[in-house]
Amino acid sequence: MKLLHTLLLIVCFIHSAHAATLPPPVVQALKLAHIPLGSIGVEVREVNARTPLISVNSKQSMNPASTMKLLTTYAGLELLGPSYSWKTEAYIDGKLEQGVLYGDLILKGYGDPKLTLEKLWLWLHELRSRGLREIRGALVLDRSVFQLTSHDPAEFDNEPMRPYNTGPDALLLNFNSVHLRFIPEGEKIKIVSMPELAGIRLDNRVTVATVPGNCSDWNDALTMKLQGDTLLVQGVYPIQCGERERHISLLSHPSYLYAVFRALWQEMGGVLQGTFREGKVSGSAILFATHHSAPLAVLIRDINKFSNNVMARQLFISLGGTAETPANFIHSELTLRNWLTQKKLDFPELILENGAGLSRRERISPRSLALLLRSAQRSPFSTEFEASLPIVGVDGTFKKRLTDSEATNHGHLKTGSLEGVQAVAGYVQSRSGKQWILVFLINHPNAAAGQQAQNALIEWVQKRY
Repeated sequence: MKLLHTLLLIVCFIHSAHAATLPPPVVQALKLAHIPLGSIGVEVREVNARTPLISVNSKQSMNPASTMKLLTTYAGLELLGPSYSWKTEAYIDGKLEQGVLYGDLILKGYGDPKLTLEKLWLWLHELRSRGLREIRGALVLDRSVFQLTSHDPAEFDNEPMRPYNTGPDALLLNFNSVHLRFIPEGEKIKIVSMPELAGIRLDNRVTVATVPGNCSDWNDALTMKLQGDTLLVQGVYPIQCGERERHISLLSHPSYLYAVFRALWQEMGGVLQGTFREGKVSGSAILFATHHSAPLAVLIRDINKFSNNVMARQLFISLGGTAETPANFIHSELTLRNWLTQKKLDFPELILENGAGLSRRERISPRSLALLLRSAQRSPFSTEFEASLPIVGVDGTFKKRLTDSEATNHGHLKTGSLEGVQAVAGYVQSRSGKQWILVFLINHPNAAAGQQAQNALIEWVQKRY
């Protein structure tokens, strides 16, 4: 009888341990999505707990997609500081007399992740107010702070015009992106391009669909190609789709910056007689004006809430530069790994490529991500870090998820998705007020369907007392 009682206790323990390992709603959602347990990695733990509450394949090396940005942004806060800002400098190399520069204007970039069109417009107005009206020489672009190998925007997914494939650059402007708005006007489609690119002509050959089309894939029916100095846009547009927009990346960083600069400069009455060339600030050049970015604590909100890959790459490479040494990916990775060692965070499975997660190579385990999140909670910058993550059901990439759930407003979670990858990692506050770390990675061809399983786990954790 005693033996039978002992066996029953063992069976009950095994059953409860299994239930604690993965809640039934999560298991059911994974079955419906046809995702085997071997293709997921999960870790759930209270922030201050020494052991996890749930651990499934948590030491498995997995592709984290954009949850890799958690590592890059946390490292950025600690290594650079929340008030760190990037500068962009304007130098004059020549004589400035009565508004005329008899020489070159030099722009030197330091990797500002968010030098937008609006900020450049304001800065150029500042140059005008400082007395610069006409540039008789060239626009010289100094990009030497970043030491980069050639970047192939088609390498990741053969979509070179997608802005998320834009590579980093010391003089990144407006994410190197052109905003096209398609506006139905009778039997024609008007295309409005912002910003205007000096020297680039738009050839609009888009026709209106005579029969109703599918608005969900309107974009696929259009082709865009840069031929010399002409952007050719052609295809069929379903008129019932109304106004739509698309962002594309057309030009190299220097060519884009020059085209935008020239258009804006002329618009505000300025004159640029020369073209542009790449170079460095010469010994004879004099600093004329400096633009400062928003502080890092503000910029990481764009990186994490909206999963901005271009900004994440800019931050990642900025970690690897010094006053004497140009920044590059090798230096950045070494700096980040040394920082992990100092934090006593041992991630032997970690593979880094660009720090943004837009990669087929990058790897980390759910356990490592959980330990990273625990470390961030103990950091002096924990408030800034957590505030950069999407709020469940409220904003960022979590704005449309769990909107009618009790979990709404009760979590800060970073999402990540690639073809075959679905990821979520961050913090969930339970009913009792306890703070939980949650990491759920899926690497499987059906990963996109696994979002419901992730939602189920978030809700299960949030309902705990």
